[in-house]
Amino acid sequence: MKLQVADRMKDYEEGIFQILNEKKEEVEKKGKKVYNLSVGTPDFPTDTHIMDAVVKAAQNSDNYKYALKMIPELMEAVIARFQKRYHVTLTDKEVTDVYGSQEGIAHIGLSLCNPGDIVLVPNPGYPIFSIGPSLAQADVRTYDLVPENNYLPDLNALDDKLLQKTRFMIVSYPLNPVCKIAPDSFYEELIPWAKAHNIIILHDNAYSDIVFDGHIGKSILQFPGAKEVCIEFYSLSKSYNYTGARVGFLVGNEQLVQNFKKLRSQIDYGTFLPVQYGAVAALNGPDDGIIKRCEEYQRRRDALCGGFRSIGWNIPDSQGSMFAWGKIPDGYTDDVAFVMELLEKSGVLCTPGSSFGSLGKGHVRFALTMPVDQIREAVQAVAEAGIIKS
Repeated sequence: MKLQVADRMKDYEEGIFQILNEKKEEVEKKGKKVYNLSVGTPDFPTDTHIMDAVVKAAQNSDNYKYALKMIPELMEAVIARFQKRYHVTLTDKEVTDVYGSQEGIAHIGLSLCNPGDIVLVPNPGYPIFSIGPSLAQADVRTYDLVPENNYLPDLNALDDKLLQKTRFMIVSYPLNPVCKIAPDSFYEELIPWAKAHNIIILHDNAYSDIVFDGHIGKSILQFPGAKEVCIEFYSLSKSYNYTGARVGFLVGNEQLVQNFKKLRSQIDYGTFLPVQYGAVAALNGPDDGIIKRCEEYQRRRDALCGGFRSIGWNIPDSQGSMFAWGKIPDGYTDDVAFVMELLEKSGVLCTPGSSFGSLGKGHVRFALTMPVDQIREAVQAVAEAGIIKS
């Protein structure tokens, strides 16, 4: 018997992180120390008050039933957080929860597009930005992000005929993987432009609490007119080290939020209640931990980016997110082959830029997921490996 699977599976290769992990294990078996700077999993402990709330709720047998919806305390906490952090006023109809932004982005195209509708996604960009709309049989098109335009989309360069068929556009700043932030002027231009072309803007706001050098991360909903055309995913994963709990929210335009909420009512029964109580504790708790972790991420950025520049590898300073991004060293042309050679010779593991789109070729991404002293060791290991040609 010949078993048939969906044709779409031809478009999905084995995940790059699985491939890198297999290579890492191979190198470790040879006895070499590996500095794993590939996967963006925070290494900080979750704050005690969050874990305590989860544990307390988990000891109540009533909390093992279907949640079905957000508990009132969590809805109030999200609304209060956006008011305090971003000065954005939300109603309960402008908020719904998701199993983290990844799941939300994977499914939201099903609620927004018909087959063949165009969706604009960044290149380079996080892979789920393209995979999600493709599951909805959208026509996924990329817009270029290049250093000459400060990694911002050139809205005026997009073809009018293309825009007439575009249903929504995904933007995200600070952007993974290129680690750039957007100025206020970008949002002030984007929102009227989207209204004029009748295009929904989906903003992935995963890293606004990890922004460096005195800049302040923002929500797109802070800008005039945003609620008319914008929705935003907000995640607790990176700000609160709540990654495994899988808690995020879609906020913004009421019609679009409620439309997505209706879709999700067909595929899940709500977030596990103890996880929701932990999210309440996170959102209502002090910001001290968020601030301290951001400061530590900046110290790690300085150690990695500045360290590599000191040995002749020009990795620009990340402006935000828990990553750093740069071109592969002179003398190399294939980023995947370079990553494998880097691991073999130095033990330093990063992610090839081509994993994030065609314009990521020739680049690598580092995750700032090790303490400063270990990052310095990694830089020294690269220097001693002789990979960087002076």
